[in-house]
Amino acid sequence: MSPSRFRTRRFLVLLLRRFPVLFFLIKWLLLSGLVGVLVGSASAFFLVSLDLVTAWRENHIWIIALLPLGGFLVGCIYHYYGRDVEAGNNLLLDNIHRPAEIIPLKMVPFVLFGTLVTHLFGGSAGREGTALQMGGAIADQFTSLFHLRQEDRRMILIAGIAAGFGSVFGTPLAGAVFGLEVFWVGRLRYEGIFPAFASAIFADLSTRAWNAGHTHYHIPAVPGLAAEPVLWAMLAGVAFGLASALFSKLTHFTGGIFKKYIAWPPLRPVVGGVLVAALVFASGTTRYIGLGIPTIVSSFSEHLPWYDFAVKIILTALTLGAGFKGGEVTPLFFVGATLGNALSWLIPLPSGLLAGIGFVAVFAGAANTPLACSLMAMELFGAECGVYAAVACIVAYCCSGNRGIYVSQVTGSSKYPDSRRREAKRIADL
Repeated sequence: MSPSRFRTRRFLVLLLRRFPVLFFLIKWLLLSGLVGVLVGSASAFFLVSLDLVTAWRENHIWIIALLPLGGFLVGCIYHYYGRDVEAGNNLLLDNIHRPAEIIPLKMVPFVLFGTLVTHLFGGSAGREGTALQMGGAIADQFTSLFHLRQEDRRMILIAGIAAGFGSVFGTPLAGAVFGLEVFWVGRLRYEGIFPAFASAIFADLSTRAWNAGHTHYHIPAVPGLAAEPVLWAMLAGVAFGLASALFSKLTHFTGGIFKKYIAWPPLRPVVGGVLVAALVFASGTTRYIGLGIPTIVSSFSEHLPWYDFAVKIILTALTLGAGFKGGEVTPLFFVGATLGNALSWLIPLPSGLLAGIGFVAVFAGAANTPLACSLMAMELFGAECGVYAAVACIVAYCCSGNRGIYVSQVTGSSKYPDSRRREAKRIADL
């Protein structure tokens, strides 16, 4: 090594020892950049593919009759070849809390294929679960590649989750906070804040660079900030929280029923597919299957049937409870937006505003992520609705119960102080 190179290397070593934060920032900027570019590209491919299969299904409605066959195919693939990745999002959360073996990379093609099959044949599911699983699995491969420590592995998993969420919805700020907020109810891991934000931003930029489109929403009218509309937003938040709890409980209950009465896993989506397809053909409409984006968009500008949210809950609970792949978040958007639209008959707020805050608040209650959802509202709809969305998200979070859509979430602190429990503990301590 030449003297000049030796001096340069020694200078860099001394600099990094003197300013460890510089090493931290450089290290995680590079890692987050790699994660973001790869996950954002995967999300772009997924979004384009999802648009193609959805368009094909809507032009060939007869394929919904083959939903049981599609479910059997996905069920067999996961039962015989994918048991180690079947837990999906909960596997990611488990590895953040209790790091185990590296998440197999096969989770990416498995969940991608499974989700596309669900949407092609007419199941009611979302896309967030797919994006999170692809993001987590891709990010975790760097653990072994760069021999990361256990704590670094936690942070790169958080970065992968943030990148997946931020890129699939086009909301990098919400994606970053979601990655920090989702795995531990009531607490944030601030040591992961830089990797989460960096990876989410890189991923969103990568998805946009591939020209993968995101849906644009618009709230036509937002009232000026005043006490009365804020109180009405709080009241709506109670309804959104109850809807969150209903969605979570019904989905878990349905999954339990399928597991209890159908022992062979590949048969569960067959039965679920028969039920969903029968309900779709009986209703005479496809507005409740797939992502339901056209209905969500319509909820911001026109009055819809009041029961839309209930039908979506039932079909999604059947689809996901039976073992089809996808996510819960876009169906939660549908439930919240259509419920908000229905509440506009009772609550004197603009229907578009109620649809918008319901869009994020039902998700906030079901995923226990009120901060991420408040940011999402401002990224999607504009800052004008920020206070109303935040109020609704927080109230929905408080009213949604202790169990959400992710069973592997760990409760870091109570959603609200339990004065009776504290008083009993104080008396016992005496």
